[in-house]
Amino acid sequence: MNEAILTPILDWLDIAGIAVFALSGALVAAKERQTFVTMAFFALVTGVGGGTVRDLLIDAPVFWMTDPWVAVICLATALIAWFTPVCVWDGKLLDYADAIGLAAYAVLGSAKAIAYGIPPVPAALMGIITGCVGGVIRDVVAGRPSIIMQPELYVTAAALTAALTVAGMQLAGLLGVADALVWSVAFIAGFVLRAAAIRFELGLPSYGGEDGERPAP
Repeated sequence: MNEAILTPILDWLDIAGIAVFALSGALVAAKERQTFVTMAFFALVTGVGGGTVRDLLIDAPVFWMTDPWVAVICLATALIAWFTPVCVWDGKLLDYADAIGLAAYAVLGSAKAIAYGIPPVPAALMGIITGCVGGVIRDVVAGRPSIIMQPELYVTAAALTAALTVAGMQLAGLLGVADALVWSVAFIAGFVLRAAAIRFELGLPSYGGEDGERPAP
């Protein structure tokens, strides 16, 4: 398999993921009233962080080092954020946009790992890493609690997307199903789960429950 399978649908998912995560990074800096340079830095590390870790782990060329448009998209997104009042992004609009990026990157990361011959379980983990690590880097640099430390369904949505992508691609050839359909279904499933978590504040139970005691086996 080769990277030809990543086009054209995953190219669009890639662009969506980069732009959304870059925007979320730039807005974190904007809310802290930072300079444009800081906003651009946050946009870049958030937009490419997960994909960079993925490519290093699967021994692939780091994607934004070979694609001249990735850094441009991140910087252009930071520029948009610079000239846009932060209040425009208040509420849950950015959360839903982030859900799009999360699902898009989870599909892309898993599919690319499969293309590089990574076994199914590690390939699914690459989808999770691609979707989540950029936001983790953003939050650590900004010194704020990361969403992955909350019971809210976030990593779970990425895991669902990645698992469906990998399982679907393994079965696609046997069932005569196009990869494009697999990617679309996986993306929609992950986005719907994350959107439902945002809308209804869904979360997983915490270890020990409310009283902090270890649950009975």
